[in-house]
Amino acid sequence: MAAVNQVCAERGIEPEVLFETLKRAMIAAYRKDYGDAEEVEVQIDKESGAVTLFRDGKDITPPGFGRIAAQTAKQVILQGVREAEKDAIFNDFKNKVGSVIPGMLQRREGGDWLVDLGRTIAVLPRSEQVYTERYRQNQRLRFYIKEIEQKTNKTRIILSRKTADLVKGLLEQEVPEISSGAIAIKGIAREPGHRTKVAVAAIQEGVDPVGSCVGQRGVRIQAITDELGGERIDVILWHDDPRKFVAAALSPALVSQINVDQEKREAKVVVPEEQISLAIGREGQNLRLAARLTNFHIEIYREGEKELIGSGDPNGEKTEEVADNGQG
Repeated sequence: MAAVNQVCAERGIEPEVLFETLKRAMIAAYRKDYGDAEEVEVQIDKESGAVTLFRDGKDITPPGFGRIAAQTAKQVILQGVREAEKDAIFNDFKNKVGSVIPGMLQRREGGDWLVDLGRTIAVLPRSEQVYTERYRQNQRLRFYIKEIEQKTNKTRIILSRKTADLVKGLLEQEVPEISSGAIAIKGIAREPGHRTKVAVAAIQEGVDPVGSCVGQRGVRIQAITDELGGERIDVILWHDDPRKFVAAALSPALVSQINVDQEKREAKVVVPEEQISLAIGREGQNLRLAARLTNFHIEIYREGEKELIGSGDPNGEKTEEVADNGQG
């Protein structure tokens, strides 16, 4: 019984779960050696570990059954511990879906990586990897727990390095004001491995949301950038005024004029000549992320002209560039 209690404590298993498994195993052992096990009830003394069998209230424990019970218990306890431990891990991680946890890359299987999370092994599928990141064995990273897959008797914990929720989780870990509720993350648009835009707002009066996220001398945001392999993180101030929000989302570019149609979720933005390349960004990235972050279809026009330079759609994978935009 001391061994049972120790195993339960070390593995995080409820003793009652193990006792029920042992009882079923005793009945199976009795049936194997003595035949009919109908209506047989098993009692296990939780102090001494003695096993007694009853039928219709009468003690029917065969002579020497204690030795059989001990051998059966040894076999079943190993199997029961594995099953119960598996269930305990599943229930533990089921509550952690949607959170960010540390892990160590263990080995590669096909295109997937197996990740050691301490208590169990999870999977980082190829589809959830960032193609610009170079993974290596024993590398320590933080991962987003995306889901738990259950197929027949097999359970898989699926991790992600690709989702925007990873950035959200990292911000919550690095910025106490976010985890305490003083600052809210209003939106995230991410192109994994390259650039992310995050919109934040102050819930508590007197808190600087952008400054808190960036940290003194940029230490907080730099920690996230380092974790993401150098991915650039733009933190912008969220506005309930869509004109101000769109302008902020297009930063670091400065815009001259913005007209928005809230019903159609469209914004027409006039940009000075020298700001066009910044507004659109390399291969349209800045404009594309701004459109996703604000959920507005954004059109860029050169100042003093009516010609459309480029457009970004919140649901589009690419930014359409319809005219020569200089260095953009």
